[in-house]
Amino acid sequence: MLQGFFNYDNPIWRFVGRLGDMILLNVLWIICSLPVFTIGASTTALYYCTLKIVRNEDYGDIKMFFKSFRLNFRQATLIWVPMLFVAGILAFDFNFFGKALAGSGALRIILQAVTIAIMVLWVFLFLYVWPVLSRFDNTIKNTVTNAWFMSIRYLGSTLGMIISDIIVIGVAYICLFYIGWVTAFIVLMGYPLLAWINSTMLEHIFENFMPKQERHEREINPILQEINIDGTLKEGASKETESAIKGLKGTEKVD
Repeated sequence: MLQGFFNYDNPIWRFVGRLGDMILLNVLWIICSLPVFTIGASTTALYYCTLKIVRNEDYGDIKMFFKSFRLNFRQATLIWVPMLFVAGILAFDFNFFGKALAGSGALRIILQAVTIAIMVLWVFLFLYVWPVLSRFDNTIKNTVTNAWFMSIRYLGSTLGMIISDIIVIGVAYICLFYIGWVTAFIVLMGYPLLAWINSTMLEHIFENFMPKQERHEREINPILQEINIDGTLKEGASKETESAIKGLKGTEKVD
């Protein structure tokens, strides 16, 4: 029993390991975001890691993070700087309309409503553009266009990500007054925790845009990981793998 508990493949240890990954990624993300103009590149690198983690294809957080940070730095920065500028304008406009048109009634409400609508589109873009950039090789224009398209096309998942992020932040805030250590733990994991949660939904969306060859490799790789060199199943192999192997044997080509 103890031997099984201390086995690193134990679900408990794997979960603890993932929490450690989030804490490390949080440190990397904060450090690389400090210059502010690098937030786009650091967030892209973060999603590169969390999407890899969701697919069980991670090979070292630091190595993955800086690989993506380096490769996507130019495009991410050229996307982020205009987005930051637009965010500043939207925040200014919302406050300006609220104060300058305080007595205008309907006009103030309409202008602030339009500003909020644009803010929502900005949030949609922020949710998708960095994971899209980290996952697909494309031009800046197409990356932004595809990010907006996915956010609207999969509106249910988009709203699901926003709601789940709000819930996590809300839990952290409430626990601040009652269970401080929970808030401290969530803060330690920081934004990478939200990115990890979002990545579980994003990966299902991205699968619809993957080349068929890559899909086929993704389906076969997990099976191969549970097979010994001599073709026998490893101990603890899933029933799905066993059924898949039987199916492959049954359809083997006869010369």
